[in-house]
Amino acid sequence: MFRFHPPSRAVLDSPLQPTDSPRVSAMLVPEGRETDWIFSTELGHLQLLFSSPGISRLILIGTLFKEGTLTLLQSRAYHRSLECSLQHQGFEVWSKPLLLALSPKSFFKRGIPEIPLLSYEDSLVSSVVVHECVGCHVGEMLVEDVEIENESDHGREFRRRLRFKRMPNLIQTEICIILERDCDGVCIGGDVGFVPDLKVLVHPYLGPMVAGLVLNSEYVEGRIRMGFRPKALCLGVGGGALMTFLRNQLGFEVMGVDSDREVLRVARKYFGLEECEFVRVVVGDAFESMNKLVCGGKLNGRRSSFDDCEVNGFGGHLVVEDEVNCKFDVVMVDLDSSDVRNGVRSPPLEFIRKDVLLAAKLVLCEFGILAINVIPPSRSFYDNLVSHFQEVFHELYKIDVGNGENFVLIATASPLVFSVEDCGNSFLMRLKSVIPEAFINSITKI
Repeated sequence: MFRFHPPSRAVLDSPLQPTDSPRVSAMLVPEGRETDWIFSTELGHLQLLFSSPGISRLILIGTLFKEGTLTLLQSRAYHRSLECSLQHQGFEVWSKPLLLALSPKSFFKRGIPEIPLLSYEDSLVSSVVVHECVGCHVGEMLVEDVEIENESDHGREFRRRLRFKRMPNLIQTEICIILERDCDGVCIGGDVGFVPDLKVLVHPYLGPMVAGLVLNSEYVEGRIRMGFRPKALCLGVGGGALMTFLRNQLGFEVMGVDSDREVLRVARKYFGLEECEFVRVVVGDAFESMNKLVCGGKLNGRRSSFDDCEVNGFGGHLVVEDEVNCKFDVVMVDLDSSDVRNGVRSPPLEFIRKDVLLAAKLVLCEFGILAINVIPPSRSFYDNLVSHFQEVFHELYKIDVGNGENFVLIATASPLVFSVEDCGNSFLMRLKSVIPEAFINSITKI
């Protein structure tokens, strides 16, 4: 049991200071999560500020543990307390003198102000870190098993998450996990292990990205009937949940590109990514890889390769044999900006350059589609993104993920005529059986 100590505090000033009087708020860090990257790192603090628009100063208050207990705190499992601690009780009363002392002088122009108290709420019930490592591009990362509350039915589920320290508040990959063996009274951090359950997509925007395949489902169905396996290119692999789902549930041949070898190692070991004849990964830059695919496609039968990229972790080459074989029925883009100091954004600005978008269009087959996860930091970013896509692609559709953060844009290489009715389309029937039809019905043309 930890001894009670005076509270620790962090004063966070927004880089976007208002021109009028400042707004100050306070937040009590959830007990037991003081060392979570969200609350203990500069970038985590910055993201808290960006998620609190209009606030010029945010004061975090947390429990200060005595020296020597930090390692124990980081290694133990977190379990959300069902009752408020003595320190959390009466926070509004006992914290007021401290909060006023930490407020800027300009805050007192009209007397002694009230400081609103914010609460940090999420669905996390318990968690334990199962692996930590460092990637050459993404930096520090961790894999954690969590128990969360399901908002739809108020039940609880076990999940596995991949998080990067450079974006503490953003979950890079999330999958379902199930017990290695049946037993009662299981909790996160106990003796029983978990294994991936990859039959469904639980990351909020992945289902909508896959739902975009309804737009060219008739073309994909025709390819399948002619004996061809549909092909997907995934730019950004993370834990590989999307790649695995496309292969196992929809029968795609999938190629994934990721810049960090360590991320791919974590995907294999902890998230069930298995490479085989129809699932391949390439270590390399997404933009350079697309350009090399475009060059390979123009060789018209001559053999080409990714000169510097490694396939399956070895020094072999991915061979592109002809123009048809290097074309994809769908390109899935899940890339975010590596610099979060101006807020979380996806895709990175580099992706909306015209030469990059043209390369993405050129690697698509005639009736191929591009589905991209979008986190717009502002309306102007979103409008600019849409404008650039409309200059290159024939048609543009969108799906509002419904979480207040993500959109999915779907761009087509050619005009498409599609129907959401099955009409003997076995691929569409298969798609509807594994993706909520609500996503399919919410597709709207821009």
